[in-house]
Amino acid sequence: MSAVRSSMAGSSALEKTLRIIEELSAPGGPHRLAEVAAASGVPKSSTYRILASLVEQGYAVTDGEGSYGIGLRLRSVAAGVCAERPGGITELLEFLHRGTGHAVHLALRHGAALTYVREAGSGRPFRSPARLGTSAALHSTAIGRSVLAHLPPQEAQELCRAAGAPAYAPGELSAVREHGYALDDAEDGAGAGAGAGAGSGSGSPAVRCLAAPVFGHDGAPVGGISLTAAAALTTRAELERFSPALLEAARGVELLLRRG
Repeated sequence: MSAVRSSMAGSSALEKTLRIIEELSAPGGPHRLAEVAAASGVPKSSTYRILASLVEQGYAVTDGEGSYGIGLRLRSVAAGVCAERPGGITELLEFLHRGTGHAVHLALRHGAALTYVREAGSGRPFRSPARLGTSAALHSTAIGRSVLAHLPPQEAQELCRAAGAPAYAPGELSAVREHGYALDDAEDGAGAGAGAGAGSGSGSPAVRCLAAPVFGHDGAPVGGISLTAAAALTTRAELERFSPALLEAARGVELLLRRG
């Protein structure tokens, strides 16, 4: 019986740690201790102890004044998840990059956000605003919109409201489902870097981004892959011409993830 209690206690501690890591990875960081505790549902005292341990191990960082962010060790884990399991994903993304000439990103969903876990060709011919290991809110990226379009409508709108984003107009996400992909077009007001998941900024180039969802075993979207191009170099029509290749690559990523 004592062994069972010990196992249950360990499982509970692990669950709390994972919830805290998930909230720590949410967009808008660094996050205050009280915010992490409230969002994760873990008592503040326990949250403090877990965060202190994560900081000590390099999975989190702190400013020493009550704010916490993702540590380099956790970013490395996220960035390497698809490099190690399964290996074929890297080759598939490289193949898509060589065939299109555009930057390719794979991002996986965690709650209301995405984390970029693999990339190919992001530095040629320009540096994409997306960064390996960084996170972005679903509503702010083409990949995120491709995911939202395949969630139950109420869940998609609730995720947007929770992130402080306006709800999507009727038909906007259904159009993404109909086409099979989402498009951020700089000329349509998406803004610099919006498609690739980085906020607009004076130092970021205006980009166009084409994204397709990747589905898990249960048919729910777990993330997506995207093609990102400099708006000054590639028209919308030129980018959309690669949608069949992008959709085919997304299906390939699904198969490789399921095998892993």
